[in-house]
Amino acid sequence: MKKIISAFIALLVICFGVVPIQAQQQSWQDEIIYFIMIDRFNNGDPSNDYEVNLDDPKAYHGGDIQGIIDKLDYIKELGFTAIWLTPIVKNEPGGYHGYWTEDFYEVEEHFGTLEEFKNLVQEAHDRDIKIILDLVVNHTGYHHPWIQDPEKQDWFHEDIPIISWDNQENVEDGRLAGLPDLAQENPETRKYLLDMAKWWIEETDIDGYRLDTVKHVPKDFWEEFASEVKSVKENFFLIGEVWHSDPSYVADYAKTGIDSFVDYPFFNEATRIFSQPNQEIGKYMSGIWKRNVSLYENPYVLGNFIDNHDNKRFTRLAIEKDQDTLTQLKQALTYMYSAPGIPIIYYGTEIALDGGDDPDNRRMMEFKDHELVDYISKLGEIRNSHRALTYGEMEVLFEQAGMAIIQRTFEDEIIITAINNTTSDQTVSLSEEVLGENIQLQALLKEKIVTEKDGYEISIPKQSSEIYLVEEGTKQMNALPWGIAVMSILVIGLIALISRKKVIKNRN
Repeated sequence: MKKIISAFIALLVICFGVVPIQAQQQSWQDEIIYFIMIDRFNNGDPSNDYEVNLDDPKAYHGGDIQGIIDKLDYIKELGFTAIWLTPIVKNEPGGYHGYWTEDFYEVEEHFGTLEEFKNLVQEAHDRDIKIILDLVVNHTGYHHPWIQDPEKQDWFHEDIPIISWDNQENVEDGRLAGLPDLAQENPETRKYLLDMAKWWIEETDIDGYRLDTVKHVPKDFWEEFASEVKSVKENFFLIGEVWHSDPSYVADYAKTGIDSFVDYPFFNEATRIFSQPNQEIGKYMSGIWKRNVSLYENPYVLGNFIDNHDNKRFTRLAIEKDQDTLTQLKQALTYMYSAPGIPIIYYGTEIALDGGDDPDNRRMMEFKDHELVDYISKLGEIRNSHRALTYGEMEVLFEQAGMAIIQRTFEDEIIITAINNTTSDQTVSLSEEVLGENIQLQALLKEKIVTEKDGYEISIPKQSSEIYLVEEGTKQMNALPWGIAVMSILVIGLIALISRKKVIKNRN
């Protein structure tokens, strides 16, 4: 039977010339990440709802691990292949966000138990979803027990604030927001943090860490950290937060062994460009990509995002510019899903959740029907089906203020994304010299075909987008009925063969 199935798949490859992306070996650049602040996502277990106050933006709101388990199918249907969670470790009172550690080895009781977290990881893996856990090694909570321990006074730097952000020593040794700053140069402190990081991998089988406040920790620590944690699990992923607008400054941390970074230079330009119409797209976004290519060994694993828990939500940025939030979000999301890099979607973006500065940008999630849910699902389906969008080179074919046509090419697959972020309908003609002869453009979002008519005319209504698969001109018309006929014959033959084997078995 296995030989029959293998032959069936092989024939499909011959007929259609493609292999399903799920059947090919995946790397982290194939992923699409959903970012969840645990306390603000979904309340699955009311029994841990003490000190919950939905009217206080700085109090616990009841989200927990069980709530995430309950929504794994929802996350899967949206097309996400990985989940990034805010820290789950026990926090001091008021640490709903997870960044005020009280105990590095315990699960915050508001969120659930270690066994529940292990169950979450297993349930996610059963759905082919990876789990990335946020990890903080720069600081503890304000009142951590070590602060009063006479034997651990040298585990912390002096109580000095960060005064100069251009002084790297002050950035690394000063207290961020007044939080006690750990001294990673102390061998005991370093060993504790490394052992702790490895323990969580061994104990729960998580797939990666999102590393908080990377620039506030010495690079030599990250070098040892990367080596140690990657010795525990093959293909373990490290994505760091280096909150800085200079791509060279961010990229310098890649030399430590950290695989990827949340791309703040991308965020800065993408939110500026797509939160309002008539801004140049290709010039700036391709410029970021070209810099990334020159700076990183593998720029395809950088994390692209348009909002997160530390910045105003994209929805609010559009509102402040008197724009329709749904329209601008669709433009930004279309670009992000078709650009090089890993898309990272902050929970609530799929319903255009509003939010200003922290903590307003951390509102409780609402689960409801929304046009963006379907739109993001479609974008996820397209990205998960076309390796040109995860591995392809990038080229801008057309650019004017607010209108851009961008091409991604990988091996023999070509994807073209047309974004019209202007306030008027646009038609762009591309010549055969640009696209080639005897081809057609199969629209993947709105499911239509563009063929050669004195040049290939791409017509995009105002403030909308389309993603095209470039195909041979006769492929769409001829391959489908032929493929259906071949598949029908194969299915009939397979059924007949199975029936014949059953008859022989019964006779014997």
